[in-house]
Amino acid sequence: MSSTAIQNSIITDLKLAPEGHLKIDWVEAHMPVLNRVRKQFEAEQPFKGLKVTISLHLEAKTAYLAKVVQAGGAEVTITGSNPLSTQDDVCAALVEDGVTVFAKYNPEPEEYKALLVKALETKPDLIIDDGGDLVSTLHSERPDLLAQVRGGAEETTTGILRLKAMDKEGQLKFPMVAVNDAYCKYLFDNRYGTGQSVWDGINRTTNLVVAGKTVVVVGYGWCGKGVAMRAKGLGANVVVTEIDAIRAVEAYMDGFQVMPMLEAAKIGDFFVTVTGNRDVIRGEHYDVMKDGALLSNAGHFDVEVNKPELQERSSSVRTVRRNIEEYQLKDGRKIYLLAEGRLVNLAAGDGHPAEIMDMTFALQALSLKFVNEQYQQIGNTVVNVPYELDEQVARFKLESLGLGIDALSEEQRVYLDSWQEH
Repeated sequence: MSSTAIQNSIITDLKLAPEGHLKIDWVEAHMPVLNRVRKQFEAEQPFKGLKVTISLHLEAKTAYLAKVVQAGGAEVTITGSNPLSTQDDVCAALVEDGVTVFAKYNPEPEEYKALLVKALETKPDLIIDDGGDLVSTLHSERPDLLAQVRGGAEETTTGILRLKAMDKEGQLKFPMVAVNDAYCKYLFDNRYGTGQSVWDGINRTTNLVVAGKTVVVVGYGWCGKGVAMRAKGLGANVVVTEIDAIRAVEAYMDGFQVMPMLEAAKIGDFFVTVTGNRDVIRGEHYDVMKDGALLSNAGHFDVEVNKPELQERSSSVRTVRRNIEEYQLKDGRKIYLLAEGRLVNLAAGDGHPAEIMDMTFALQALSLKFVNEQYQQIGNTVVNVPYELDEQVARFKLESLGLGIDALSEEQRVYLDSWQEH
């Protein structure tokens, strides 16, 4: 137990640690790829003498990532990336394991931001970010802390969008690796992780049947594909809304109805937003929704469902179940909002399955090692995860499953590399 971490951390209650340790032990047993990376880090010590600050959804799988980075020699500080996804028992367990933690479940907005700033005031050399909060705070509010940062890795679509905007304007002051854009992230985490965990969160929160209902999936990126696929598997009639013509055709070819949001709003029973944009469900949509419609969001920030416009149309708001707010509209209809419009899979659930986050967090750890080794050559820009790291994670995953694949013969390599071979 680290007395330094205990003295410096701000958490809810250290006495919650035993339950947190059980949660972390459980995911560790189901994250073989990250375990492989941990052994590598223990041997190589790639972060020896460095400080790493992490901002991610602070639950057990994230906690184990922090411990893996710590095993690589780093002094690790962690904070949450969403007020409702932080688990206080996990925070306590991490503190006992020597990680400095600045996080609590459901703090006031001012305290949430203050905890994030406290994490940055440890003066990190490297960061892992989720949604871009660490990066944006460093650049806009604490530029005095920028000089020491060598670089970092970003987890989400929303964060990548913000980083690329900064990069385009020449504002980014250190390199960031776009982990979200790696094959072993979006093909599995975004699709299978989001697909399963969103419905885990919705089902455990509502305790309502999905079969036979109409589910409106707003956005058909990799996350939207996963949510739609799982809704179909649960027996729902699935409608997709999109702004991208190519993705709309893809959704149609995948067997889903495609229509504008204003039309979908009239027939939906469940709504799931997965766009990374704001106000994709708003006033004009509330005006035509069915009585009893359930709204949820699986995008990073709580801006996809416009809450002020829903509030304006309501005569009363009350909490009818944990993580369900009932908005009684002035015309008598009721609309239900899950988890305050925050990430439903984390605010009302445990997030992605451990085996899925195993691959994503292995990518995060290896990307952090990469940027630490190459930050001077990379420069102040956004870069993709090197393909070799992506493939390494996939090979580790296959090995953990006891699966093998073929390899090209020399003749096959020559054939593929030559335009003269027939």
